[in-house]
Amino acid sequence: MGTLNTAPRPVAGDITKQRLLPGESPLPMAPGDLAKSRVPDRVPAAVGPAMAWRRGLILLATAALTGAGGFEMYRVLEVGGVTVLEAMVLVLFLVLLAWVAFSFASALVGFFVLLTRRPDAVDAELPSIASRTAMLLPTYNEDPHRLTARLHAIIESLEATSHGELFDWYVLSDSTDPDIWVAEEKALLALRQAVGTSRLYYRHRADNTARKAGNISEWITRFGAVYDFMIVLDADSLMSGQTIVRLVHAIETNPTAGLVQTLPMVVNARSLFSRVQQFAGRLYGPMIAAGVAWWHGSEGNYWGHNAIIRVKAFAEAAALPQLRGRKPFGGHILSHDFVEAALMRRAGWGIYMLPTLGGSYEEVPPSLLDFAARDRRWCQGNLQHLAVVPARGLHWVSRLHFMVGVGAYLTAPLWLLFLLLGMLISLQARFVRPEYFPKGFSLFPTWPAQDPVLAIWVFVATMGLLLLPKLLSLALIWTRGSVRRQFSGALRTSAGVLAEVVVSALMAPVMMIFQSIAVVEILAGRDAGWQTQRRDDGTVERRELYRKYGVPTLCGVAMAASAYAVSLPLLLWMSPVIVGLLFAVPIGALTAKPASGELFATPEDREPPSVLRRANELSAAADVGIKPALMALREDSELLAFHVAQLAPPRAVRPDTVDANLVVGRAKVDASDTFEEAAAHLSSREVFSILNDASTLSTVLQKR
Repeated sequence: MGTLNTAPRPVAGDITKQRLLPGESPLPMAPGDLAKSRVPDRVPAAVGPAMAWRRGLILLATAALTGAGGFEMYRVLEVGGVTVLEAMVLVLFLVLLAWVAFSFASALVGFFVLLTRRPDAVDAELPSIASRTAMLLPTYNEDPHRLTARLHAIIESLEATSHGELFDWYVLSDSTDPDIWVAEEKALLALRQAVGTSRLYYRHRADNTARKAGNISEWITRFGAVYDFMIVLDADSLMSGQTIVRLVHAIETNPTAGLVQTLPMVVNARSLFSRVQQFAGRLYGPMIAAGVAWWHGSEGNYWGHNAIIRVKAFAEAAALPQLRGRKPFGGHILSHDFVEAALMRRAGWGIYMLPTLGGSYEEVPPSLLDFAARDRRWCQGNLQHLAVVPARGLHWVSRLHFMVGVGAYLTAPLWLLFLLLGMLISLQARFVRPEYFPKGFSLFPTWPAQDPVLAIWVFVATMGLLLLPKLLSLALIWTRGSVRRQFSGALRTSAGVLAEVVVSALMAPVMMIFQSIAVVEILAGRDAGWQTQRRDDGTVERRELYRKYGVPTLCGVAMAASAYAVSLPLLLWMSPVIVGLLFAVPIGALTAKPASGELFATPEDREPPSVLRRANELSAAADVGIKPALMALREDSELLAFHVAQLAPPRAVRPDTVDANLVVGRAKVDASDTFEEAAAHLSSREVFSILNDASTLSTVLQKR
């Protein structure tokens, strides 16, 4: 990926021939090269005085809030002297408060930015563009019908802008399920016929090295030189044609920009959990995004999808290495988007955000368990970044992005440790006889005491830092009549905020336990793997509920018993955390069920944009059935010809690279008299291997 391939632009027939050529390497950097690589000659421009002032303001506000809160917490603990446990609590409080204060400062800035900025005109005339852009859709074992329904809607929306001829479309499959692989091919053939374009290409990798990052890297190696820009989509991505055109115009008019992105909004939420996430993201997200964009400037971050990227910048600067060591910290980088943005910025390319552009959408997992499973992968990917932070030449803001990502997960076990130490101090004061006059000379005794009144005020102030951004977002809605009406009015939106705070507060302790377990597992060397994300309803079986929520429930029982052993007031004080843990099972079951109504309604619920409405119509009308791969190929000669044409030409292989699944599959096929017998005896892996071998596939399909 370090150099651009100069291969000619693919024509329609080449859709079946897009494979990595022998000898080409999508990851040219050797393991460990990231930290030792030469700093590029292209040096980023110096930060202007205005941007330096903005960043200084954020850091100063964070330091001031942390210092003030830390001093008050010290006053709470210093009554009678600070013990070792109390000192540990104070240190943890300072770390956690700094995290909260940093987020609060960015959100507060975002409030004033949006308060003084007029909303963008959604019906403004589209600008002219002239560059060629590739739309890339990597996929891994996703529902092909929903996938192509969303892609169909995006293509139609973009064609309606009269700029459609400047865009080519690539579906880059890493699917390992043979039935889904063949269903993808069938769905793509149907989509090409439906949209009437030959600029829609499909490629399937038999060996999905480096996962999504390797998939994109391979495409760049083969076809990157043909295009000025690329937009990478996720399987659940949706973008309007107007937004895509405006992103192209934004990067065209800024020759130093390597990446420009907007803020994706969550849509199509059905369960209570996903609707709460959708409502919170739609209400609070724009203010937070405006705040970080205000002080990030050209040193922004990348969220991995729905962004436009300059191909030249990505190809020259964003080659990913393999990290030293064993999994989970070593190997291919999971959260590659952060690293790609940092490497492009190191090479002098700007990473920008347009937080108010709109027209960009995504979906969220339907249940807390599905969210935790995805969060587990993100946790591992972010902790990997600890090995990237020391890399030479990175901008300090890029290093800050890495540390913020790491902190997003380390704060969970730190909060848990903070609570446990507080409980331990209370238990010590209740059951352990204090050593009033310790050994050595002392004029005064050491009393294990705190200031309860001041402790309440510190707690209230900390909660204020957490809740005030939500109230400021609500205030922005109140001040804008059109947006207020889209959210069902001020009263209903206010009720939604209150309900969101309650539901999120009940789920937060459970997520704290899940994230703490994830951090411990990763530190112990357990890899997260690569699983398909569930995107339908969030229904969870009762057995799975008890198994997955058992640990949080036991933690709640232990905390409740310990608090009650000290005093009833302490139990009441700890109740916001204890209740969420004790009732983890019913909370998990309730939030996974479908939810409707106006309480958590968003503008996209009440008045869906045309591209979302069209995508949902196509998805509802799609054929949801997926036939067994061999059966589908046997029944459809056009599909079979398409599948065989895309396979790599046969070549001699070394004995140590023989596909064992193919060998076993051939033996089973030879031992079978009929097609039905052969198909019944083959495992999924054997079918996958046979699908990659035209000769064996032909033998299977010709059986009577």
